[in-house]
This record gives sequence, structure tokens and C-alpha cells, in this order.
Amino acid sequence: MRVKGPSSRKFKKKILKLAKGFRGQRKNVYRRAKEYVFRALQYQYRDRKQRKRQFRRLWIARINAAVRLHGLSYSRFINGLEKAGINLNRKMLAEMAVRDPEGFAKVVERVKSALAQAV
Repeated sequence: MRVKGPSSRKFKKKILKLAKGFRGQRKNVYRRAKEYVFRALQYQYRDRKQRKRQFRRLWIARINAAVRLHGLSYSRFINGLEKAGINLNRKMLAEMAVRDPEGFAKVVERVKSALAQAV
């Protein structure tokens, strides 16, 4: 015999609460809300991973643009960072490129000298 009691009601209320803000039947009809809430949760999980990728792409683009003003390419710059022994991550380098161009220019000069010594 099937029991329709507090636990199923609790689960349905939880789904409808998650559907708050959706449009039309998606927010107040359990059967519709369940489909769209589960899809939204899948997108949420996927996009937490994608956000990290997108930020890395943004940082790389910013570093590349800033480094090209100093006559280097991104790949040569990253290679030079390793040779110079500078341990700054891409997030910090991008911040420096945008907010502290003078400091970034000093880092680029150290990288250039490290690349010149390596040759």
C-alpha cells in the first residue's frame, strides 16, 4: 500500500521552494517544477566548473594584452616567469596588469632579463 504522508509532502515543498522565481507552471505545479529544478541543478553543477575555466581564459587574455605592450607573447612571458623563478599565479598577474601597470612592467623586465640569460 502506498503512503502519501509527511515525507512526500516535505520533498514536494522542497522542490517548489527551489522553483521560486521560475515562470508559469514551472513555479507552482509540482510535476513541471520538478523537471525544471532538476535541470537547473544540473546547470548549476556544470557551470561551477565552467566559471573556473572562464576566469582563467579572462586572466590569460588580460595578461597577453598587457605583455604584448612590452613586446612579448604570452607563452614566452610564462616561460620567462619560470626561468626567473617568479611564482605569481595568473589571477594575480592579471590584477597587476590592470591595476598596477608599473609593477607589472617591473615583472616583465625581470622576465626579459631571465629570457636573455637563458639564450
